[in-house]
Amino acid sequence: MSSNEPFFHPWMANSGSNIKQKMLAETGAATIEELFEQIPEDHRRKTPVNLPPSMRSEAELRRHLMSTLKKNKDSEQYLSFLGAGCWQHHVPAVVDEIIGRTEFLTPVWGSPQSDHGRNQAWFEFNSQLGELLKTDVVQLPVYSWGCAIGHAIRMATRITGRREVLVPHYCDPERLSVMQSYCEPPDMQQHIRIVHVAADRKAGSIDLADLAAKISDQTAAVYFEQPGYLGTIEPQAAEVAALARKHGAETIVGVDPISLGVLKAPADYGADIVVGPTQPLGVHMNCGGGVGGFMASRDEEKYVREYNGFLVSISETRKPGQFGFGLASAHQTSYGMREDGKDWTGNSVYLWAIANAVYMSLLGPDGFREVGELIISRAHYAANALGKIKKVKILSAGGFFKEFVVNFDKTGKTVAEINERLRKKHQIFGGKDLSAELPELGQSALYCVTEIHTQDDVDRLGEAIQEAVS
Repeated sequence: MSSNEPFFHPWMANSGSNIKQKMLAETGAATIEELFEQIPEDHRRKTPVNLPPSMRSEAELRRHLMSTLKKNKDSEQYLSFLGAGCWQHHVPAVVDEIIGRTEFLTPVWGSPQSDHGRNQAWFEFNSQLGELLKTDVVQLPVYSWGCAIGHAIRMATRITGRREVLVPHYCDPERLSVMQSYCEPPDMQQHIRIVHVAADRKAGSIDLADLAAKISDQTAAVYFEQPGYLGTIEPQAAEVAALARKHGAETIVGVDPISLGVLKAPADYGADIVVGPTQPLGVHMNCGGGVGGFMASRDEEKYVREYNGFLVSISETRKPGQFGFGLASAHQTSYGMREDGKDWTGNSVYLWAIANAVYMSLLGPDGFREVGELIISRAHYAANALGKIKKVKILSAGGFFKEFVVNFDKTGKTVAEINERLRKKHQIFGGKDLSAELPELGQSALYCVTEIHTQDDVDRLGEAIQEAVS
């Protein structure tokens, strides 16, 4: 094909010049520019966008994409100690096998005729996670942990009629950004004020005195995480919940569900609403897609009436021993009440709910305990090993689960320099650099160790850091 011949894009039926002319004739416009004349001149781009030439075949496009993707290095190729909201946990092969089945992968999510066991699988997710959290009601997952927090905060404001929430100082900036979006800007009518509570610098836990000074009859909820963003296990969880209850505020707890084989369930220390990620429960890490966030509470009408998403319930049928599964309280969602629904509801990560159900059923109570003990053992082995390196300090003085903070101030090197050395020379992804978001911690990084890391992996990391800081 010569360069002056008309080009028809293989995936754009209307890309041919003759078709464009027919469309213009139909609209009565002489040129494409006339179609956009209502846009002010100063809002239009004056120069063309500098894009590479269009690719004219699927084979050419695939070759280009594959060569581009090969430039990336992932956690399968490199040894990774990154966490901070998306963690590398083992996903059993049977999880992928089951969620790839057509009755789960391809049905139209909301229509009864497409339910080939899907509703029952969703109910299993709700009931298993509820047992783990010791809560009665679990909603189908939303897009992410941050989204779950945002919805829970808005739920608390509807329950209490107040418009302020207290959150810990050490909070994941990504989740905080999502929270702020849900709380709306100050000049909007539904704005919710976010107030930060100071942290105990040594332990990393909430400063109870500062919490007591800031909580008031305007506080809708107190939010904290267990473990916290920096991996710390909050030792004063029950005291925080009691203080919130004393002032008529809701207690919202964010929890990593894979920790609940070794840590207390949130309901045991006073949580009213529980949120968290579903990604640790059988969902692969991915970039750019939802990894799931759950919401749960007691089975009380004031909570059930305020859920924004879908609840799945079980009912007896006419035939003894058989049960039916379906959506409950669906009328209060935005699908049922449109703009008057309890917050908005949209497409989410319901397929991951089935992955979570499969994963939880595989582990069972003993499996959760075993994987939790394994993670704690290996994370503490790693912290002890890194803490022995000259000029390297472990800041996580209190208890932690799978993440801990490593400080490199005395090495004279930045986290960025150390991580670059680890990546380029040793094919290791070091911990998340905290120096920009939490400057008071100096040159510190958040390291994550899970059940996939072996003792050899940790020893390799220690040797690489020793070399990088020397």
